[in-house]
Amino acid sequence: MSDGMKHGVFSRPEPAQRLTVYIGEADRWHGTPLYEAIVLKARELHLAGATVLRGPMGFGANSRIHTAKILRLSEDLPIVVEIVDSAEKIAAMVPHLEKMMQGGLVTVEDVGVLVYSPSGKVP
Repeated sequence: MSDGMKHGVFSRPEPAQRLTVYIGEADRWHGTPLYEAIVLKARELHLAGATVLRGPMGFGANSRIHTAKILRLSEDLPIVVEIVDSAEKIAAMVPHLEKMMQGGLVTVEDVGVLVYSPSGKVP
């Protein structure tokens, strides 16, 4: 994927890891939305890519429900940041997350990458 990883082929997945960060939309790092700071740090570290997903409803460790209702839009909806890259690159990102996060959940899973290429171009 990045640096040492080759482009995947549908019949032979390349080993990688998926780092998933669950936070709230209101979480901040030095005045910047935390999800934005995470994506910018991933880019700075040359990770393969990052995706931010905004959830319409969820709850975390404090059991407080966060939801987007028609009459009352929450300003702290659930945010999920996913990053997929080699195990080494993911490991390099973890210390930065430890500094940035005050709460939330972070998971790492082994995955197989079938395709990694610019949009619309399958190797």
